[in-house]
Amino acid sequence: MIAIEEIYEFKQLCIQTETTVRSLGIIKEELRADNIKVELTNLQIINDNYLEINKDVPLCLEEPSKTKLYYCYNCNFNSDKKIILMRHLQMRHSRSTPFKCNICDYCCNQMANLKKHMRRHNAEKSFKCNICDYSTNRRDTLKAHMSTHTSEKPFKCNICDYCSSQLGSLNIHMLQHTGEKPFKCNICDYCANRKDHLKAHMFKHTGEKPFKCNICDYFSTHKNALKAHMCKHTGEKPFKCNICDYCANRKDHLKAHMRTHTNEKPLKCNICDYCANRKDNLKAHMYKHTGEKPFKCNICDYCSSQLGSLNIHMLQHTGEKPFKCNICDYCSSQLGSLNIHMLQHTGEKPFKCNICDYCCIAKVGLKAHMCKHTGEKPFKCNICDYFSTHKNALKAHMCKHTGEKPFKCNICDYCANRKDRLKAHMRTHTNEKPLKCNICDYCANRKDNLKAHMYKHTGEKPFKCNICGYSTDRKDKLKAHMCKHTGEKPFKCNICGYSTNQKDKLKAHMCKHTGEKPFKCNICDYCANRKDHLKAHMRTHTSEKPFKCNICDYCANRKDHLKAHMRTHTSEKPLK
Repeated sequence: MIAIEEIYEFKQLCIQTETTVRSLGIIKEELRADNIKVELTNLQIINDNYLEINKDVPLCLEEPSKTKLYYCYNCNFNSDKKIILMRHLQMRHSRSTPFKCNICDYCCNQMANLKKHMRRHNAEKSFKCNICDYSTNRRDTLKAHMSTHTSEKPFKCNICDYCSSQLGSLNIHMLQHTGEKPFKCNICDYCANRKDHLKAHMFKHTGEKPFKCNICDYFSTHKNALKAHMCKHTGEKPFKCNICDYCANRKDHLKAHMRTHTNEKPLKCNICDYCANRKDNLKAHMYKHTGEKPFKCNICDYCSSQLGSLNIHMLQHTGEKPFKCNICDYCSSQLGSLNIHMLQHTGEKPFKCNICDYCCIAKVGLKAHMCKHTGEKPFKCNICDYFSTHKNALKAHMCKHTGEKPFKCNICDYCANRKDRLKAHMRTHTNEKPLKCNICDYCANRKDNLKAHMYKHTGEKPFKCNICGYSTDRKDKLKAHMCKHTGEKPFKCNICGYSTNQKDKLKAHMCKHTGEKPFKCNICDYCANRKDHLKAHMRTHTSEKPFKCNICDYCANRKDHLKAHMRTHTSEKPLK
């Protein structure tokens, strides 16, 4: 008879053999590692020869628990039921995807995942929030949504202060620290740290825009972009700044705004030292290096490196001026222009020169002023030798070559090549004279007129003739004087043969043809066709005689009277 000890030893050997086979992941008596069929009765499976042949197969020779006899050879999973081990191997380690969707190409290795996927096709959202109207087709998504009501953010970054209500969001955030971008485009070099960003990028290659607005014709490649667009229709701005009153319809806009409080500029140019607090600002800056202007007007030839500049330009075609002053009637197509205009009401001049006392209300004005100190004139005409410190001055100069006068008066036929000249002209219709002298009561409707007037107080005559000793306080007078040396008379009458070297004289001459006498005395009925004639007439009322003889005590109220008097000293006979 067989001894009890031998039976016990045989039983232990059987248990050890079966345990070893199971630890190798044998299902239906087949080794998955090398497809070698092994009979459970063959006890030689654990002999030295087999171990020498199968070195790469990890054996678990530890004595297993009495309740969990089924072990996975890929991981530490164990179970007391064979079917659970089979399910584990299929779900975790098998590459087969037997469960396929009959609508699209989706396939998976779990029936539960296929059921979740099918809810996308039938638009079923069985998991609903009991606080708001949110619903979803996934339980884990609903769980993450519920944390938005509780403001709970259990998932925290161990590097910075970031925390989130979702583990997936934290995992995506961690990629910013590592710089890893695992989602790569198979067409171009684009790579992203989020799967949805890659998906949105792929629409650029296909041209597809699946997210459509149900109110207007807007389409987008990204769901969040559509969500932000819908806020334009509703007027909703859910993202609010906790420091000031700023609110936005997009989270990234609020994030960029917060940097204005912290003065943080994390986005750096890899070519120069430029830094920005917004991604679109950096992108627009990069176009300066490449010279690219991707934003083009579909009406004219205008193109720009910034979308905002194109939007402002389009208002010129529509004539729309949405930005209005709440103090006067001023309105503009640009918010920046309105902000500059408001400084005229407040009298503030924030841009100051660090060399002299000059200050102005616009940055571009300070930049042009600094060129006076440096002597730099960066804006050059490509036709003649003209240089300027200001871009608008060059633009106005180019109109001289083209003969273009784009700024037209809507009351008369006047047109100009500069906007400020049209603005000054409009004051002749309104009789507005906003520019005042701080010494006397003189008022002017043009800046250059006020500047010329100020020379009377200072006695300065900066405009000098380079041929004779003539000097004057006005540029136009010097120009007229120079015609005496050249004999040029550029201002000609189109009715008779009269020509002159002064525009005002031609204007007065034209009144002879029309019989018009626009300059009227406010004391008597006298009227004249020239302003200087009226000025001389007014002296008859005031008894003023400003023209004095430098030889005797004679004085007169008219220049021609003094001139006639001077002949008595020189015995000169007047020309007949």
